[in-house]
Amino acid sequence: MVRKRKQVKQTVRHLITKLSPKSPVTEQYKTIRTNIQFSNVDGDLRSMLVTSSGPAEGKSFITANLAIVFAQQGKKVLLIDADMRKPTLHYTFRIDNLRGLSSVLVNEASLEQSVTESDVENLDLLPCGPIPPNPSELLGAKSMNKLLEDAYNNYDLVIFDTPPVLAVTDAQILANACDGTILVVRSKQTEYEAAEKTKELLEPAKAKLLGVVLNDREQKKGQYYYYSNN
Repeated sequence: MVRKRKQVKQTVRHLITKLSPKSPVTEQYKTIRTNIQFSNVDGDLRSMLVTSSGPAEGKSFITANLAIVFAQQGKKVLLIDADMRKPTLHYTFRIDNLRGLSSVLVNEASLEQSVTESDVENLDLLPCGPIPPNPSELLGAKSMNKLLEDAYNNYDLVIFDTPPVLAVTDAQILANACDGTILVVRSKQTEYEAAEKTKELLEPAKAKLLGVVLNDREQKKGQYYYYSNN
C-alpha cells in the first residue's frame, strides 16, 4: 500500500497544469503553448510530436502538461502515446492500456473504440495499447495516415509522445507525418553533442523543429522551463 501511494503522489506532481492552473509553473507551460503557436503562424498546426535525445529528460510529463494547457485553451486535443517500447501515458492519467495506438494500427479496433476520455475537458487520450514486436514498422504503416485523417476530423490538435531520437527511429518516422516537432532537453544532463545529433537525425525526416524546451533549469523566480525558437 505504501508503494502505491508514492506512485500516486508522483503522478499528481506531473499534472500540475491540471491541479494548479494558476501556478507559476503552469504559466510557463502556457508560455510554451503561445510560442508554439507563434512559431507556426503561417500554417495550421494540427499535429506535433514531442521527443528528446535520450531517456529521463522529462519528455513525457512535459508532453502531458502541454496537452492539458492546449485543452484548457478550448482546443479539442488528442494525446497519443507513440512510445510503444516504454509507454507511460496510461500510468500518468491512470487509465487502462488494453487497447490503444497499436490496436488501431493493426486494425484490431477503430480510433473511436480505442480513445479514452480524460478528466480534463477537451482532452482525449490514446494510450499505447499492447506492446508490438515491430513499433517502427507500425508507425510507418499506411494505417497511420488513416489514423491521422480520422483524428483530424474530430480534434483540433493531435500530440504524439515519442521515444528518444538517439535510441530508435520511431520519432524520425512520425516527424515526417506531423506539422511540427518539439525537442526536450534537460539542464545539466543532455549533452550538447547529443542535442546536435538529434537535430541532424530529424532533418532528413523533414521534421519542422518548432523549438526546444529546456527542462529543470533553476530560476530565481521559480521558473523551471523556458522555450526558445530554433
